[in-house]
Amino acid sequence: MALQYQLKEGSYCLYDLSTPQSVATGEHRLRLKTDTVAIAFDASTGKLHDHGAPGRIQSWATSARRRLRASGAHDSANDIVVVSGPLPVDEINKCLAIKGYCGHLYRRLSSLPHGKLISRARAAA
Repeated sequence: MALQYQLKEGSYCLYDLSTPQSVATGEHRLRLKTDTVAIAFDASTGKLHDHGAPGRIQSWATSARRRLRASGAHDSANDIVVVSGPLPVDEINKCLAIKGYCGHLYRRLSSLPHGKLISRARAAA
């Protein structure tokens, strides 16, 4: 499944590019529409675990940490990081496409531009 986020009308839309484009709209199947995106990954390796609406991802991370701690894997539980907010859509898509990219994003998080502002400026250009 090839997934890609696009910013449309101020919302992050996740499209499944492996589906055929709609004859009516020309768009692939929409899987998610949300105001902000959350990404769960391992801080040490940058391995992506999950992405999507912040509430669902925070819930997933809490459950995953609880299960890992119950099995004695405290270091693995503490390694799970969730980043959310108006992230640049190209950075989110790199996390989906490039193995370990989440770690790179995490290290640069404080210097990234506001995701919705940068995309609007590019759209106007």
